Amino acid sequence: MTTRRKRKLATGVCLLAGVVALGTIATLLDEGAAAQGQAAVQAPMFEVDPLWPKPLPNNWTIGNGIGITVDSADLVWMIHRTTGVPENFQTPGASCCTVAPPIMGFNQEGDLTGSWGGPGEGFDWPDSNHGLWIDYKGNFWVSGNGDDDTQVLKFSPTGTFLLQIGTHGVRNGSNDTENFWKPTDGSVDEATDEVYVADGYGNRRVIVFDSETGQYKRHWGAYGNMPDDTDLGLYDPNAPPAQQFRSPVHCAETSNDSLVYVCDRANDRIQVFNADGSFMKEGFIEKQTLGAGSTWDIAFSRDPEQTYIYLADGGNHKVHILLRDTLEELTTIGSGGKGPGQFYGAHNVVTDSLGNLYVSETYGARIQKFVYKGLGPVS
Repeated sequence: MTTRRKRKLATGVCLLAGVVALGTIATLLDEGAAAQGQAAVQAPMFEVDPLWPKPLPNNWTIGNGIGITVDSADLVWMIHRTTGVPENFQTPGASCCTVAPPIMGFNQEGDLTGSWGGPGEGFDWPDSNHGLWIDYKGNFWVSGNGDDDTQVLKFSPTGTFLLQIGTHGVRNGSNDTENFWKPTDGSVDEATDEVYVADGYGNRRVIVFDSETGQYKRHWGAYGNMPDDTDLGLYDPNAPPAQQFRSPVHCAETSNDSLVYVCDRANDRIQVFNADGSFMKEGFIEKQTLGAGSTWDIAFSRDPEQTYIYLADGGNHKVHILLRDTLEELTTIGSGGKGPGQFYGAHNVVTDSLGNLYVSETYGARIQKFVYKGLGPVS
């Protein structure tokens, strides 16, 4: 081989090596950038506490876990359906079991700290327990979704009856300003002292009252429209978004900046409104979910900006973690099942001041605690 040909060959080999090296560097840079981009996506991390809560006293057992809330002392309160206890738990003459009171409170260690609720003088307890929330003054609010549950009740922190809005058994559709029909859940806006109620299984709206006097303020349907009780038929995920809520309207949560987040459960979406009912935006979650739907309840993270939304999805048996400002999903918690960290009808979700997460299960007949472990990268 001539010297000239040897030089050409050596030059070619060097060029080829250079191209390969450049390609390798580019690939490594791309992979590094992708890894950095992936690591930059952070979401809250949780670990289930399988021993929370502790066993109940008095041979008590619970039915459908249908509502959950947290007070200012980080006591966790739940409401359950006392009619939903499996029959084989109530065998005549057997030593087990006794149905627990409708409302029970637990401390951070899982000890039962209090229990109360049920029919009493001066008010109409729901035929079918459903919603439970605590306002900024520590008062309890209770709703029900029985056929004749057209009222919402307010009790003091010690369980003393304070207020009933609505007359049991009286209903006049989604534009009735005095009564509900199967209201599901609600929240109180501290800035205005107004109670927002998702109403609900019978009506298809959000309705607002003064939380002290019970005076009617305003109401609205999907997109801020006047509610319409026309039957929309079965949900079709491929059809244009419905211009009205489908039953059930399952949550109405007010944020620190006085926005209202509404769970339009059977339409698989969250809609966001200003306090006056003007529509802002919506987000769809698991849009192909039929039947019971995907958006069952939400809770906000406890940072001042409430950066994240935790969404209980009883149709797909998981909890979604969303960015509040965009409603974009970051990750999920859990899967279907009855073991620790799994869900069977994740019905309601709430957070405490430490960032811990609590989930009630309607079919699983329990509540679970998920301990907050800080932020971590989304895989």
